[in-house]
Amino acid sequence: MKLGVCYYPEQWDSARWRDDARRMAAMGLKLVRIAEFAWARMEPREGEFEWAWLDEAVGTLAEAGLEVVLGTPTAAPPRWLTERYPEVLAVDAQGRPRGAGSRRHVCFSSDKYVSASLTIVEAMARRYGQHPAVVGWQTDNEYGCHDTVQSYSPRALARFRNWLEVRYGDIATLNERWGNVFWSMSCDGFEQIGLPVGLPAQANPIHALDWRRFASDEVLRFNRLQADVLRALSPGRTVLHNFMGFFGEFDHHAMGRDLDMATWDSYPLGHTDSTAFIPPAERLRWARSGHPDIAAFHHDLYRNVGRGRFGVMEQQAGPVNWAPWNPVPQPGQVRAWTLEAFAHGAEFVSYFRWRQLPYAQEQMHSGLHDSDDRVAAGGAEAARVAIELRELPDEATRPAPVALVLDYTSHWMLETQRHGADASYFGEAFALYGAARRLGLDVDIVGPDAPLDGRALVLLPALLAADAALAQRLEQSTAQVIIGARSGSKTADFRIADGLPPGPLAPLAGLRVRSVESLRPGMDVALEGGGLQGRASAWREQVEAEAGTHVLARFEDGTPAILRRGRVRYLAATLEPTLLDAVVEGAAKDAGLSTARLPEGLRLRRRGRVQFAFHSGPGRVAVPAPAGATWLLGERELGPAGVAAWLAD
Repeated sequence: MKLGVCYYPEQWDSARWRDDARRMAAMGLKLVRIAEFAWARMEPREGEFEWAWLDEAVGTLAEAGLEVVLGTPTAAPPRWLTERYPEVLAVDAQGRPRGAGSRRHVCFSSDKYVSASLTIVEAMARRYGQHPAVVGWQTDNEYGCHDTVQSYSPRALARFRNWLEVRYGDIATLNERWGNVFWSMSCDGFEQIGLPVGLPAQANPIHALDWRRFASDEVLRFNRLQADVLRALSPGRTVLHNFMGFFGEFDHHAMGRDLDMATWDSYPLGHTDSTAFIPPAERLRWARSGHPDIAAFHHDLYRNVGRGRFGVMEQQAGPVNWAPWNPVPQPGQVRAWTLEAFAHGAEFVSYFRWRQLPYAQEQMHSGLHDSDDRVAAGGAEAARVAIELRELPDEATRPAPVALVLDYTSHWMLETQRHGADASYFGEAFALYGAARRLGLDVDIVGPDAPLDGRALVLLPALLAADAALAQRLEQSTAQVIIGARSGSKTADFRIADGLPPGPLAPLAGLRVRSVESLRPGMDVALEGGGLQGRASAWREQVEAEAGTHVLARFEDGTPAILRRGRVRYLAATLEPTLLDAVVEGAAKDAGLSTARLPEGLRLRRRGRVQFAFHSGPGRVAVPAPAGATWLLGERELGPAGVAAWLAD
């Protein structure tokens, strides 16, 4: 695995570049990402390009033996574009154009924005596409950051209407599938369809869902156009994008098919502090380490989005600037995050950023160096990892025995019709993932159309949009299956599933969901049975079991809570963590998997023959290494931010 860094030569005097590059190489860094926000420097006026500074920057890095990933700069358009063509600006849900002067203020549906973007991408690719130091291209930067996937512009509305006409063919079909007989919503033509915002009551759920499908497709189209240009003019280089944490506003699985690899921007402290479904006590407990499952969750997701290839494009190296509170990582944590990415199969980890900037919006965001150019704590830890990586075998990452199915359409459905104020699709997925990880299991996070051959355990958290094809693959597999509440509850047209939920999963689960309720905080419900005991919260279902379906546990009123039919378990509620752990443990045991209830903060991950252990703290814990293990890193007992690695076989 290579180490890298994000660098912004345009923000520093060019007299510093050579020394910066020399010190990068001396620190053990191999890869440098540049240029993703420098459109105004490359094209200061429309059609006029200035390359001398970037030629020098790329050449300086190359002379130091560093490889370069160039970012296309389309996330931060220059002022001349928005001033000359104001129609490129995105429009918010209240009908107000986004203001220029920061970033991501443009509309993916704007023809002029798309054409101007392709012009700069093509110019960059022609200039640097064959440069021997350029090994990859990052398309744009963090699509959708700052809530910018959806734009309610006139051009977006026009393209949405065209998208609907292609999807449905004629307005009569749309009226029928949307259920527009309700509230006199029927349309005589596609031109009568408006935006699903600004309405006195909620929009028709399928209207809102199709809008989100359309918005996702617009991002995918924009990315695909860039990728096509880069592949044509810079063959042999890796095309990638840097995704974000707990972000689902477009279909990442679909975008992955247009990329050579997926990367993501890892800020464990920021994500811990700003993620609503993580309880306040948990945010406090993991304030300096990051929740022990956050980075791993995204490594396992983006490894599969990238079809086996992933990296970390921005790794937190100190306090960030954008969370509600921004503490300093505990000593050793930057090293631990880096080695954890390696354990999950990352090809590189690139730190953000080389040097803290003393001005502009990110001046409070740390880097490998302080703004006065002294090596920061994160920089020292990065240098240590660079040495340690030389001693670790570069083993191939094996498919995990556990697969968690994550579906972006289900996320959009749940957000459109929560039926409970605190309902969270990513929260449900993270809970099941965490249960498997607390038992020492490795997990792959896959899309709803992924093959399930060879999996021992399959987890379906709140998979509202489960379809017949997935049900068939589950039926044909030999895996143990855990189906979370709400799964199979909606059709593709956002209707209650035919024959009641869990819809196409009903033959597998052997039950019907007769009614549902959301529970406000404090309305927990007790359940027990079959050695299981605990409480449910947030969501509960009234389930009718069919003949041959065994009720493992019942709610306190006697109705089924956890059910089993053959290889399949069904959860009729959102379960507390200890109870969820017990359910997953039982399914894993039936799948023939070895589990261990790990101490708080300890997590395992295997890469090839190498078994890793990571401890986020507090206190010291023993790792489950066998007697006589061959140690590669650490020791049998780990303190906070401790890492151990040994040969497992």
